[in-house]
Amino acid sequence: MKIEMAILDWIQSIRTPIGDILIPRITKLGDAGAIWILMAIILLLIPKTRKSGAVLAAALCVDIVLCNGILKNLFCRIRPCDVNTSVRLLVERPADFSFPSGHTAASFAAAAALWFAGETPAIKWKLWKPALALAVVMAFSRLYLYVHYPTDILGGMITGIAAGYIGTWFIGQLEKRRKNEP
Repeated sequence: MKIEMAILDWIQSIRTPIGDILIPRITKLGDAGAIWILMAIILLLIPKTRKSGAVLAAALCVDIVLCNGILKNLFCRIRPCDVNTSVRLLVERPADFSFPSGHTAASFAAAAALWFAGETPAIKWKLWKPALALAVVMAFSRLYLYVHYPTDILGGMITGIAAGYIGTWFIGQLEKRRKNEP
């Protein structure tokens, strides 16, 4: 925990006025998975990307159960901003537990789902890369904002990738059943 606090404190030392404006806005995109839910809806509305949208939606559902329903309540980890209250938060203090990072988990669930589910190579390569870039920035934002430990971010990444894989598997199973129906 000392190493994690040292990392967070170092990040606080490199904060900038521009970062203090941009980072809270970036993290806000991930509030309640909003950006990823919107992306899933858009993909579901386009016939060519419908499968990717279904996988993304399934991955987000798996993620919410794993991350917020099970893991946060299992580990009950307090946030770094509750340990070091001298850091001025740029966002409202989150009300739930710290491990794993929900913003990171949802972001990596989206990136993984888009990677695993791309209907065509062109769609796969066009969607998962910007999703992954945003997922990485979103994960860093949670450290910058002093609301997560580095291991919360790692746990969120692992949870998200697992959710993306499970969402892909689930939609694949539904497709198999539908094809086998008379």
